[in-house]
Amino acid sequence: MSSIKAAMQTTPTESPDSSPGVAPAAVTAQAVTASPIESPPTESTVAESTAAESTAAQSTAAEAASSAGLRPARTVGDKLAVLADAAKYDASCASSGLKRGGKKGALGHSDGVGICHSYTPDGRCVSLFKVLLTNYCIYDCQFCVNRASSDTRRARFRPQEIVNLFIDFYRRNYVEGLFLSSGIVQSPDYTMEQLIDVARRLRLDHNFNGYIHLKAVPGASRELIELAGRWADRLSANIELPTQQDLDQLAPEKQLQTIETTMGQIHEKRQQARYERRQSRRAPRFAPAGQSTQMVVGATDTNDAKILSTAAQLFGDYGLKRIYYSAFSPIPFGDARLPSQPPPLVREHRLYQADWLMRFYGFRADELVDDRRPWLDLDLDPKTIWALENRDFFPVDVNRASRAALLRVPGIGVRSAKRLLAVRRWHRLTTADLRKIGIVFKRALPFIVTADRNPEVFTLDAFDLRVRLMGGGRQLNLFEANAPASGRGFPMPEPVPDPTLEPISRPRPATPAAPATVGLSDRSSITGEL
Repeated sequence: MSSIKAAMQTTPTESPDSSPGVAPAAVTAQAVTASPIESPPTESTVAESTAAESTAAQSTAAEAASSAGLRPARTVGDKLAVLADAAKYDASCASSGLKRGGKKGALGHSDGVGICHSYTPDGRCVSLFKVLLTNYCIYDCQFCVNRASSDTRRARFRPQEIVNLFIDFYRRNYVEGLFLSSGIVQSPDYTMEQLIDVARRLRLDHNFNGYIHLKAVPGASRELIELAGRWADRLSANIELPTQQDLDQLAPEKQLQTIETTMGQIHEKRQQARYERRQSRRAPRFAPAGQSTQMVVGATDTNDAKILSTAAQLFGDYGLKRIYYSAFSPIPFGDARLPSQPPPLVREHRLYQADWLMRFYGFRADELVDDRRPWLDLDLDPKTIWALENRDFFPVDVNRASRAALLRVPGIGVRSAKRLLAVRRWHRLTTADLRKIGIVFKRALPFIVTADRNPEVFTLDAFDLRVRLMGGGRQLNLFEANAPASGRGFPMPEPVPDPTLEPISRPRPATPAAPATVGLSDRSSITGEL
């Protein structure tokens, strides 16, 4: 921790400078609150009305923070504390799946399995330097902690400050890649230019060859989106909420059409770059790790059917690599239109499971949820629910079924199906083989037929199959007097005696007399040892 502080203390701050095609570096947070932000360069000129609105919005944010007694962060350490914490709400951050080897004289590399190598004891990946350029914002999205009317503490990095911090952390082996997002200052074009400036400096000035993930600001010009994809490995334009009605309710400044237009520009340029790469391997790549987005869940009454329908449309139209579902977290002193309680985290988990089924298992969104059942079941995973509602599809013979049919069986995943298909080329599969292959055995047994006897398949039509798959009960220990009666944590009620029934008195058996002499073999009956 002391070396991190040393890195922040030794990081120099540099005055804004200009570079070809990129806006000057941002002014400090102190200057933001003291005077209006300078106009952006001529190549991304914004209308005067838009600039006036953005300046007024930032003044509102500064006034809200000042009224709460919060001063803008000025030192690099303070900025890092504020903006790294503010970045935690952006969930669209993961390993890239991009492979790029190291180069002689270059700094860093990116592996095919992603850049995430180090994890905390609780499983969180910590290898990306995840930070905001600024948490000032001209938008007033009610579900966002960094909205213009929020009284949160504000900070703003210069592009060179982020570059210096990242390089110092990278050389100390703290991080291996950069995830950079930002609030919107002045205009989408101006903010996009600042993000691009960071990536450009890392690639050109420091010859950084590792992973960079940039936010694609919806509404930015096509030229800036293309420039961002040139320097970044992955771009992400957040859709925020699944419908325009939701945006009108909580983020009226944002338009779904504008967000999808930016996604379409990224998708179109990626297709063009792939075609050019097939013609010549020297052609430049564009966002080789693809694009992703984030959707807030639980801030509105929109059901899971609509959320998955929107997700399926985004995957099909724009070729997204991932959609991240973020459960809404209540904000202190939030708007009255927001729910006071967060949605259950298991709902977010079920959405990820359904998303996975659509992308890798061949399921359609309307097979998992529809108008008749618009919400995902919170007790069982979507695949098991589909199997229970389509029992006529089962049982599946694991020795004859196709890959698509195997993927419909609860407990059989993509890797397990691949192993099943490989092993059955040599011999017929039995239940013992399935255990070795690694399927979720107890969940799959009622839905499959094997080469040997599988008595569990006869429970396929049992009315209590759902309860059995939920693991609703367990055998109590004889000595657990106060143990719960089921795995769900509810104790059995005490039996109520019926006054109409008379107790049956039975004679107690006589206690045998203890032997006069005890041998070594009889000591266990007295001491209780086994």
